[in-house]
Amino acid sequence: MTATVIDGKAFAAKVRGQVGEHVARLKEEQGIKPGLAVVLVGEDPASQVYVRSKGKMTVEVGMASFTHRLAADTSEADLLTMIDQLNADPAVHGILVQLPLPGHLDSDLVINRIDPAKDVDGFHISNVGLLGTGQKSMVPCTPLGCLMMLRDHHGSLSGLHAVVVGRSNIVGKPMAQLLLGDSCTVTIAHSRTKDLPGMVKQADIVVAAVGRPQMIPGDWIKEGATIIDVGINRIDKPDGGTRLVGDVDYDSCAAVAGAITPVPGGVGPMTIACLLANTVTACCRAHGLSEPEGLTA
Repeated sequence: MTATVIDGKAFAAKVRGQVGEHVARLKEEQGIKPGLAVVLVGEDPASQVYVRSKGKMTVEVGMASFTHRLAADTSEADLLTMIDQLNADPAVHGILVQLPLPGHLDSDLVINRIDPAKDVDGFHISNVGLLGTGQKSMVPCTPLGCLMMLRDHHGSLSGLHAVVVGRSNIVGKPMAQLLLGDSCTVTIAHSRTKDLPGMVKQADIVVAAVGRPQMIPGDWIKEGATIIDVGINRIDKPDGGTRLVGDVDYDSCAAVAGAITPVPGGVGPMTIACLLANTVTACCRAHGLSEPEGLTA
């Protein structure tokens, strides 16, 4: 068996196209322009790349982009004041504070200062609670992207056994909640799970989100299973330089699985696409309008 490759890059382009169409309708029919504000504290190189990419794609789909760059030694009080100002700004429908923050800042305090209705990352404790109890919430972008790809590939997920390997607040836990919402039987596994290979072998769907390069080999995978590889790890190449790999060993897993996301080009592009989708959703909710179909959980 050779697995079908789930092309996240192409799927993300489709999602951005849907977002752009909805933005155009909002502007034409309602006179509303969705706005996304991104706050970057410090000069972390990877964060700067992400923020530039987010800003560029926000503009490309027709939304307003507001980028606020603060010095690494910005005080917590000043950062919270900026968030309060963005919370009160009617032109801003989504707020994202780029993580990680410098060590002197309390990430939980900062995230929970964001208006939950504008929390397009879905990290606010109110949104976590709403998602966990099956209520309407802002959903974390990476798990939302994974769910969209799974729905597109399978249609209905009802009754399938999904094993989520990883228990982070950003991916593992919300991913499990979303899969439960689609009537999967869900197991959350992790590094201390007894007989982890045997557990993964039972899965119709494997979501790998552990942050360990090529941790899951093909002989852990049930024939025909769908693999969503969230991991992005940089490893050394034998002949020098580095390359990106996921949390699964792609070649051995692709020989057994029914479908698999590559790294790069799988889950990664969906994260920003879903950030844009969440911003449009937040805008529609703020104005009491119908939410964009197919772009929410």
